[in-house]
Amino acid sequence: MKHADPVNPEQKEKFGARDIAKSVFVFLANYVLLFAIIFLSMLLNSVNAENKDFIPFMRENVTSVIYLLFCIFILFVIIYFYFFFEDRPSLKTAKNIWLVFILLDVSIIVCYLFGFFFNVYSRPVAMLALLALLLLGRRAAIFLNVIFALMMFAIDHFSNFTVTGVNENAAVITPLLTFSAGMIGIFVGSKVKTRVCSFLTGFAVCVPILIMIACLEYGTGLELLYSLLYGLEAGVCSAVLFMALLPVFEVCFNCITDYRLRELTDHDAPLMRELKERAFGTFNHCIVVAHLAEACAIALNEDTALARAAAYYHDVGKLRQPEYFTENQSGYNPHNELSPELSVDIIRSHAKDGYELIRARRLPKILADVAIQHHGTMPIKYFYAKALKMTDGELNIEDFSYPGPKPQTKIAAIIMIADASEAISRSLPDRTPERVESAVREIIEERVDLDQFDECDITMRDLTAIKEAIVNCLTGVYHSRIRYPKLKLGRRAEEEEDKEKKSDA
Repeated sequence: MKHADPVNPEQKEKFGARDIAKSVFVFLANYVLLFAIIFLSMLLNSVNAENKDFIPFMRENVTSVIYLLFCIFILFVIIYFYFFFEDRPSLKTAKNIWLVFILLDVSIIVCYLFGFFFNVYSRPVAMLALLALLLLGRRAAIFLNVIFALMMFAIDHFSNFTVTGVNENAAVITPLLTFSAGMIGIFVGSKVKTRVCSFLTGFAVCVPILIMIACLEYGTGLELLYSLLYGLEAGVCSAVLFMALLPVFEVCFNCITDYRLRELTDHDAPLMRELKERAFGTFNHCIVVAHLAEACAIALNEDTALARAAAYYHDVGKLRQPEYFTENQSGYNPHNELSPELSVDIIRSHAKDGYELIRARRLPKILADVAIQHHGTMPIKYFYAKALKMTDGELNIEDFSYPGPKPQTKIAAIIMIADASEAISRSLPDRTPERVESAVREIIEERVDLDQFDECDITMRDLTAIKEAIVNCLTGVYHSRIRYPKLKLGRRAEEEEDKEKKSDA
């Protein structure tokens, strides 16, 4: 599923005339591009057809072409108002608008090519729905599937797209066939978590296509069999092309999907491998935080794959100076030779460094946002206390605090709490459930008192669920063990007995 970038609640209201003008311009540019594609397709159809020159066709069917222009324009207006009222922040970025319309453009081109070279029933009409499901989310995918069905209907009826060799009413069922196949793809695909199952989704998509073909082509004999085979191919190709094009859209538009999240959390991913080689302590810390974050995400019904990936990358900024962080030190602490002010600058810079490193590697922005938000504006108390001992005057605690911003989403809040909880659990001499619960509760209460969750929609009930999930996980990780007796068995025991006998002799 699609994972939206976090947006500051204060920024959601700021969508002025300039943003409207920019988004309308991008929509019009895409409208011109789409119609250029349709005109080119009509020209190719004219070249391929006998005695059907393009110019005479346009003169004879000028009314139909105007209808087509108007129908596509109306659909574009509907798309604009949908995003304006339902997902306005998407219109602020031209990249998001281009993503929507390039999905439509590519789907129309692919369907045209399959219909041109093979058969109208062979068109992979569910490809758009499957791509939109992963890249834009289920709600937007359902909407765009309806728009695409109407668009294909308008193109089939008001252009010279041919449906030779099939029932003359084949084009009439275009909207129903496209809509039903796409909806099956959306509802089945939303439960899919592996690429193999994504491929099998294509067979589920075939079901409504084959039923409609059988009803429409009933009684045509051998042609029915050919049409059914083309329908089977339409469903399978929808899934195959979806899997082939998804990585292209992920890279070109820097989209984040469940598949990409799994690739990013692989220990052989470039940044993970670098973290493991240069800052192994931080790497282990991130693994445990990911375990805690997953449990919290499950408790809050948030996206577990996103929580895990955010935890893996929240501390990658420590790669710039790994030796200055406790978990990577082996005896020598360079902060002993630095002033508290300089130490604070090094420590707090890792949040900003992580943001810049993730963006420089062209990784999803949502991971960079969590990296810079996971400490909020919390003070670094250790060096603040150290500085107080070295001065007689008062110190501004803001000079010893992270610059922010505060967590903007529940995922960022989860990482903030899980990060601090994992760190403090290592310093507890007694890791009983009661002591761990007390420590985690203090961490949450401190952050609430310092208004760290004011900019995200997390509730006290959510914080209680987070606390319980983290306590359960930490007590499971650091559970007590029985003390093993010091017995020497096997060959070592025999050797010890021989030594004792020799010493006695």
